Amino acid sequence: MTRSFRIGQIVPSSNTTMETEIPAMLRAREAVEPERFTFHSSRMRMRKVTREELAAMDDESDRCALELSDAAVDVMGYACLVAIMSRGAGYHRESQARLAKVAEDNGHPTPVVSSAGALTDGLGILGAKRVAIITPYMKPLTQMVIDYIEAEGIQVVDSIALEIPDNLEVGRRDPELLKEIVKRLDISHADAVVLSACVQMPSLSSIQQVEDSLGLPVVSAATCTTYQMLKQLGLKPVVPNAGSLLSGRYA
Repeated sequence: MTRSFRIGQIVPSSNTTMETEIPAMLRAREAVEPERFTFHSSRMRMRKVTREELAAMDDESDRCALELSDAAVDVMGYACLVAIMSRGAGYHRESQARLAKVAEDNGHPTPVVSSAGALTDGLGILGAKRVAIITPYMKPLTQMVIDYIEAEGIQVVDSIALEIPDNLEVGRRDPELLKEIVKRLDISHADAVVLSACVQMPSLSSIQQVEDSLGLPVVSAATCTTYQMLKQLGLKPVVPNAGSLLSGRYA
């Protein structure tokens, strides 16, 4: 019998990309693996990507975890990278543990991953000690992302901040533009590239092509989150044409 899994996501209210790219990857996986997936979300209010709005939004995450646990999802993903990172080094561990306890106390123990933790863990799985990243954020928020990644023992050797404050505008960006933007990154000392260090900036359609052109592993917040979700479900972390991390080499 084919097994079906319920994928839960906690998303910012203005986020449109994680509910697009995560299902797209898992639908692509369904073409090569037997498991099937359904997708369920709960939203935290956030319109502008500022430190103040991110903190207020993160305070709503417990409610979202409670709502998703009512649906007895099989894994829960906190789909906002910078909200976690803005709360200080290593905060993803505290957040994941707290949200898992909310679900457990509601009678539905559920593994919880976060895009912030998934990104740093994914880079670690690739063995990347030095990375170059692209973000849509303003420069101060981009620096917070750099500080967070470096606190996890990974050096950020170059970064590009696109400085787009409106989260909806970020979600409307053409992922194909990243193929040109990445050419401005200095990757001479990088072990890997983070094509989108943001869950809202679309990048999936460019991941494999950029990786092939650079000859380096290329990830995004979304591909790393998908990897961790599959691992938490005990499934093979394989998605066609989504970069090295999901190629099956790191199963």
